[in-house]
Amino acid sequence: MTVTPNDEQVERREGGARKLISGPGTLLVWLYGVMVVGAVSRSVVQIATEFDHAPLAYSLSAAAGVVYGFITYSLVRGGERARKAALVCCAAELVGVLTVGTWTLADPSAFPDTTVWSDYGMGYLFIPVLLPITAMFWLRTARPATA
Repeated sequence: MTVTPNDEQVERREGGARKLISGPGTLLVWLYGVMVVGAVSRSVVQIATEFDHAPLAYSLSAAAGVVYGFITYSLVRGGERARKAALVCCAAELVGVLTVGTWTLADPSAFPDTTVWSDYGMGYLFIPVLLPITAMFWLRTARPATA
């Protein structure tokens, strides 16, 4: 009976071929970490102090923070499953940024206060729209040597 190791076992044995946090991946982890702190801290304060003012905006900022946190964790964890999970989350993040960004431009009255993704992340120097594109590119090129 032959036992075939999964991708993560092969990576561990080979010393973690093409780790996700090498090279540009290190910058992505740092940027996602900053976005986690920014989005989560902002939404916690806003939800705790003025949730009735703009519940949708504050809830979306909290959701963005959770997504950023999961992507950061996946990048640090490494491995093929983490890479695939991060890739899916980055795609969902991009859809969220584009949807909320378009919505805030088309109907500004729906958002009495801004979110992390308002106007495609203009309040965050457009990092929210550029980050998932960059991360998806990195994650697609950071496939392990065994893939």
